[in-house]
Amino acid sequence: MGLYVLVCNDKPNSLELRLANREAHLAYARGFADRLKVAGPLLDEAGAMAGSLLILEADSLEDARAFNLSDPYQTAGLFASVQVTAFKATIGGL
Repeated sequence: MGLYVLVCNDKPNSLELRLANREAHLAYARGFADRLKVAGPLLDEAGAMAGSLLILEADSLEDARAFNLSDPYQTAGLFASVQVTAFKATIGGL
């Protein structure tokens, strides 16, 4: 098991798409509550949701990518880009 950071940036002007899929996304994420160490929206300069940041415990980079591919936000076409990167916590309680 390792930690993986997912940085997901929404497509421009897609707040309505995000809101329309938010409950499905949250329900999906709750199914991984034991493996999600941190999760929440990225905010734009006006304070509106504009992306997602998640730190996920997974068996491999491929598993972390698979988690993202099944996320309702991803399947709805919300994200302009997604970066999935291995992460090593050195400070903090992850």
